[in-house]
Amino acid sequence: MSIPSSNVRIVLVNTTHPGNIGAVARAMKNMGLRELYLVDPRIYPSAEATARASGADDVLAGAVVCADLNRAIEDCPLVIGASARPRAIDCPRLSPRECVAMIAERASEGPAAVVFGREHSGLSNAELDRCHFQLAIPVDPDFPSLNLAAAVQVFVYEHFLARAGAGQAPSGEGGAAVPAAEMERFYSHLEQTLIELGFLDPARPRHLMRRLRRLYNRARPDQNEMNILRGILTAVRARGGGRR
Repeated sequence: MSIPSSNVRIVLVNTTHPGNIGAVARAMKNMGLRELYLVDPRIYPSAEATARASGADDVLAGAVVCADLNRAIEDCPLVIGASARPRAIDCPRLSPRECVAMIAERASEGPAAVVFGREHSGLSNAELDRCHFQLAIPVDPDFPSLNLAAAVQVFVYEHFLARAGAGQAPSGEGGAAVPAAEMERFYSHLEQTLIELGFLDPARPRHLMRRLRRLYNRARPDQNEMNILRGILTAVRARGGGRR
């Protein structure tokens, strides 16, 4: 997944508390984002915003202040609005991870705006109508209200993971995972070896191979790792008198 950090714009609409602007700037800088747009903030600039930014002054200094949402998103082919409240006519709802995937898929089209509304009421229906998708952060339904900066932090963290590749299972030294046909040959080799060792009873297999499949599917071995695994199985069977 490839998402340039300059391709993602965080937009805050009519923020009431300047401290939240500073906290958002800090969260963004923590996760490698710099593009902050402020739509009609109640108080800005503000010493409180600077204090809460805790060193992310450059993000605040570079923030673009706009009179309305149209100006903030006019050059964005993809606009995603954050809202926890169900609407009579909802945008298609995406989780933070799905939003990041969508942004990655459309990265070549231009900047993507992720829009967050007011602390007390979120985005209006008219503002959400300007969005292509709705960002919905899963929370405990008994207490669904998220602080503005906390909501931004959830999204920018997912974005950082995607850019760093941290959400992907490791595959050795960066090689591509082996194809499904190769995995099937490995599973046949593994199953036969376990039977010869007496570890797997083919008459009563239970769920052993299914669990092993899940384990190795999560690991997504590359070709070098697969060669090692197959070599180990071959050596084990040779010691036990079995044949490959």
